[in-house]
Amino acid sequence: MKITSVLGFDYGKKRIGIATGQTITNSATPCKTLKQVAGNPDWPAIEAEIKQWKPQALIVGMPYYTDGSENKMTAAARQFAYELEKRFKLPVIEIDEALSSQQAEELLRQNIKITQQNKQEIDKMAAAIIVQRWLDQQS
Repeated sequence: MKITSVLGFDYGKKRIGIATGQTITNSATPCKTLKQVAGNPDWPAIEAEIKQWKPQALIVGMPYYTDGSENKMTAAARQFAYELEKRFKLPVIEIDEALSSQQAEELLRQNIKITQQNKQEIDKMAAAIIVQRWLDQQS
């Protein structure tokens, strides 16, 4: 089965950015940012997004050091990816998210001032960048 729609996640200890992606239009769109609940993903909110968008696969950004080695967040993101697969029975694709948050921040800085109040904008934009990387690999 060829995957045409995906939901991507930028996993973080405080927030999880979510974006959708379509292979038909080869475009990624930032959706929303969910806050972690008592240190855990907001599974009901994630489930609601999956029900709304009906993706055929889920994409999770994997944080690595710039030399490609794993860090503490890599294990946390991998655990999140495993839980997603277990809970929602959808294929999970891991994508290197190197510098996606910095890239997102630079893109957003051109239009808005980044403050503590709108940091969640970075998370969903980073998720969109992760999804776009996967889309670009498909063509």
